[in-house]
This record gives sequence, C-alpha cells and structure tokens, in this order.
Amino acid sequence: MAQTDVPDVVIGRLPIYLQTLKQLQASGQEFTSSKQLGQKLGIGSAQIRKDLAHFGEFGKQGMGYEVNYLQQQIAQILHADRDWSVALVGIGDLGQAISHYSGFAHKGFHIEVIFDNDPQKIGQNYNGKVIQDFNSIYQILPTQNIKIAIMAVPSTSAQEVAEKLIVAGIRAILNYAPISLTLPSYVKVQSMDPLSHLQQMSYYLDPLT
Repeated sequence: MAQTDVPDVVIGRLPIYLQTLKQLQASGQEFTSSKQLGQKLGIGSAQIRKDLAHFGEFGKQGMGYEVNYLQQQIAQILHADRDWSVALVGIGDLGQAISHYSGFAHKGFHIEVIFDNDPQKIGQNYNGKVIQDFNSIYQILPTQNIKIAIMAVPSTSAQEVAEKLIVAGIRAILNYAPISLTLPSYVKVQSMDPLSHLQQMSYYLDPLT
C-alpha cells in the first residue's frame, strides 16, 4: 500500500533517482552519496536525503549509499520491480509510435490490449495485437486486471474517454492529449504534452539570433 502522506513531488523524483542509480551501477560504481546524486541531477543533497527519509534509512555511515541496494529499494517503493499490464487507447500516428516504443516493456510496462473507435481499424492486427472496439473496455479490462491506461486520443474526447476508463477499472492514466483532465482524486494522472514543453523551452531562446 502506498504511503498517502508522501508529497507527489517527492514521488516524481524517485524515478529520476532510480535511473541515475542504474547508470551508476552499469558503470561499475558500488557506492554513491547524496552529494554525487545531487551534482548529477541538479538537486540539493539535503533534498535527496529528505526525499529518501520518507521511506526509511538507506545509507551507511561513512560510506553513503550502496548503489545496488538503494536501486532495489526505490524500485520496490515504486512497485517497479514487477510487470504491469497496460491498455493503449487510440492507434493514430501517436498511438502507433507508442505501441512500437520498446522502452515501456523494458521497464516492466507491457501494452496488452489496444482500443480504438474507428470501424476501419477495429479487428485489424497491429504490432501483434488485435485492435479492440473501445466500447468493449467494460468486458476486457476487468478480466485482464489492467489498472493502467495510456491515452493517445484527441483533446475533444479525452475527458469522456478517461471517465469511461475509470468505470472499467483503470486507476492510473498517462495522458498524451493536450488537455487537463478533471478526474476523481483516487485516479493518478500524468499528462505528456510535448507542445507545452517546447513552448517552455522557447521562452529561453532569443528569436533574433
């Protein structure tokens, strides 16, 4: 059971710590420190220690953190030490790219079912999966115990699609539609809007040079 008193911003940093620890392990490093992690990530060492303290004591006096052990502990905290079945909704250009992205499976997130509402796509085989009618989510998702969905749908339908997914048992949504979803607090939502990130970066650029 996840701790409800841990701030979301702390949870959001844990995957970054995990990835950095994996890189250190791959380089053969056995121990690290909050100072080294902070220098790599641009985060204060005190903040890293405070973040980790929410979950226990992981360091060794005079030695810092054992890289492999801390990596395993953070993976357990994130439930990233197991495989998760995922539903992909929308198989347009973006959905196709997501379906082909191997990084999800390498990290334990496996797209097991694909949904769309286009009659010309339903029933077609795509990347080893038969595209299912979105209206069948109420029958399919509960039987496969799928709790995570990736939405690659237009912004005009994103809210409605998300609400139906919740009724079907989805409790976590990765949303690629450029819209803020209004959903119950027990549903975790992460939005990925590349345009917003591009606009944020363009702020720092001089258009005259």
